[in-house]
Amino acid sequence: MSPSSELIATDIESYLKIHENKDILRFLTCGSVDDGKSTLIGRLLYDSKMIFEDQMAAIEKDSKRFNTTDEAFDLALLVDGLQSEREQGITIDVAYRYFATEQRKFIIADTPGHEQYTRNMATGASTCDLAIILIDARHGVQVQTRRHSYICSQLGIKHVIIAINKMDIVNYDQDVYQKIKKDYRDFAEQLKFKDIRFVPISALKGDNVVNESTNMSWYPGSPLLKLLNTVTIDRRVADAFRFQVQYVNRPNLDFRGFSGTVASGDIRVGDTIAVLPSGKRSQIKSIVTFDGDLEKASAGMAVTLTLNDEIDVGRGDMLVRPHEPCLVSDSFDADVVWMSEEPLYADREYLIKAGSKLTSGHVRAVNFKVDVNTLKHSESRQLSLNEMGECRFILNEKIPFDQYDDNRNTGAFIIIDRLTNATVGAGMIGRITESAGALRKQYSEFELEFNALIRKQYPHWGVRDISKD
Repeated sequence: MSPSSELIATDIESYLKIHENKDILRFLTCGSVDDGKSTLIGRLLYDSKMIFEDQMAAIEKDSKRFNTTDEAFDLALLVDGLQSEREQGITIDVAYRYFATEQRKFIIADTPGHEQYTRNMATGASTCDLAIILIDARHGVQVQTRRHSYICSQLGIKHVIIAINKMDIVNYDQDVYQKIKKDYRDFAEQLKFKDIRFVPISALKGDNVVNESTNMSWYPGSPLLKLLNTVTIDRRVADAFRFQVQYVNRPNLDFRGFSGTVASGDIRVGDTIAVLPSGKRSQIKSIVTFDGDLEKASAGMAVTLTLNDEIDVGRGDMLVRPHEPCLVSDSFDADVVWMSEEPLYADREYLIKAGSKLTSGHVRAVNFKVDVNTLKHSESRQLSLNEMGECRFILNEKIPFDQYDDNRNTGAFIIIDRLTNATVGAGMIGRITESAGALRKQYSEFELEFNALIRKQYPHWGVRDISKD
């Protein structure tokens, strides 16, 4: 649904063209429990006149059963659509909504605030450019506020708007706003955010959401919607060409192509590519799509590439330019968000899925665990549900990837339980470490030295001399 325009009546094709070419901003709402995330989205859509009449009628009807406010209707019901969400008055799963203004289009992810559903929040944040972090003016910065802020920072979100909500309950007190603003700034100094903005609002009453508030004349800034319309997003996309093979397309004997989505950069017919991790090279013969062949494919496009040479390329391989290779290793350190009730155990075998590449491996060690309140690192042998830390991974084969800070699309992976096939964690690759092969060599040398020492001191133990094997 889009805002009214005179072009709709006079030149619908021009209007649709303008609307099609608008910039898209993906953002999420997050924060602690009952900070008003769903109500804020409902207010944004309602005051922007982005709700259809049938939706309004349904909300008014449902409000008679599930209303958690004293208003005529509960705007949170617009995004809290699950039966269990409405009965409990909480957000459980990520809800997505779309709306547009004259300036740009928006995709909103409303994420849950309960610690139990932190994994859902991390999923919603993984594709967003900006985060609106809500803080209840009565309670200030909470543990879950810090946890969500840290996750947003680790997931590469650089722009945040801190919406200090429920200002109507604290009588629009400027001192309350300034104190929370200072507390959050002190905490966020250790995070990776580049742009932090603050706005005092009342999602329930509509103050400073779409329209300026007369109750907070002391606030010199813009309402939330204006900030969303005008914020300049730093979408630094890696220039290096990256193409993860998702499927080997072989419909007949005369065609063999490699299907997938261009993760970053671009490629043209005739360009030389290297296949990683094997390192074999060839040239792009054609770029095939449903609508016909192309001369060039850019980031975000789903295409099938054919090559001049019959080389071995399989699912999970990465196509790159030879002078812009990605990293290839079987060992790396990664920031991990643990999402399972069963803790992460070192040396336990897990499935690792990086893009379309699925392999197995284990966590050699938990380097440290992060305290979300202080962001200090502490020693730990495991990660429990919703805990975050840095782990060292050893895989059973080498895989191609980039560091997450360099390329979000090729630097992330998920951890899968081998028995239940459930996703138990998400990781962001930091740096490569010594290869697993070198580590195994070190272990073998250590075992040789250790066994020799044991045989010398305790010859009657009969320790096997593996150097003769």
